[in-house]
Amino acid sequence: MITKNSFLKTDQDYDQEQEQGLIVTMRKYFLLFVLIIILTSCGKSYTPEQEIYIKKIEDFRAKKNDEMKNDHSSPFHFKGKVEFHNLNYFDVDPEFVFKSKLTEYEQKDTVTIFGTKGEPRKVVMHGFVQINYKGKNYKISVYEGTTKTGQTYHSIWFTDLTTNKESYGVGRYIDFELVNDPNYLYEVDFNLAYNPYCAYSPNYSCAIPTKEDFIPVEIKAGEKKFHD
Repeated sequence: MITKNSFLKTDQDYDQEQEQGLIVTMRKYFLLFVLIIILTSCGKSYTPEQEIYIKKIEDFRAKKNDEMKNDHSSPFHFKGKVEFHNLNYFDVDPEFVFKSKLTEYEQKDTVTIFGTKGEPRKVVMHGFVQINYKGKNYKISVYEGTTKTGQTYHSIWFTDLTTNKESYGVGRYIDFELVNDPNYLYEVDFNLAYNPYCAYSPNYSCAIPTKEDFIPVEIKAGEKKFHD
């Protein structure tokens, strides 16, 4: 016979429910802890030297942000006001730092490239460096140009498989400082790859990398797109 008291829970029933609830909660926290351990172990680990290098690049980026935001000669101020937010970057990755000698061309041809406003520009094919990424070699051109004030500069500009996706659609640049030593081993650091000024403001024109400057890998290093 079922009575009214048959539906009433005893203190023992409550204790059992609380114990079961505690077990379920503990299992959830344990699984979460295991997941965190797995994800952490899958991440990259760096040597102390690499950690120092990463901090150096991050400090450099912070300083550049400050200059871009506050310097009146920056592309966010000089040719009209552009709304500023922090520049976007891939995480610093020591894997994208390479060493290479510079192979200079015996005959340094002058070629015509174009700016983003369509104007032709004359630059010199100075030479090339080579990098090895995941077992494959890639040849990267080094250009020689002249500023409006007559100063000579050397530069790498390139596109890759992130171009117009995660990185700027025109391409990115790496400054190249020439050393008067044919055996000098240059550092080609894609973590220092940056956007030209036209990435921030339409009031600037910048050199467009040629199809020969395309590197057929995802270079997830350096600066990303500024505008979505």
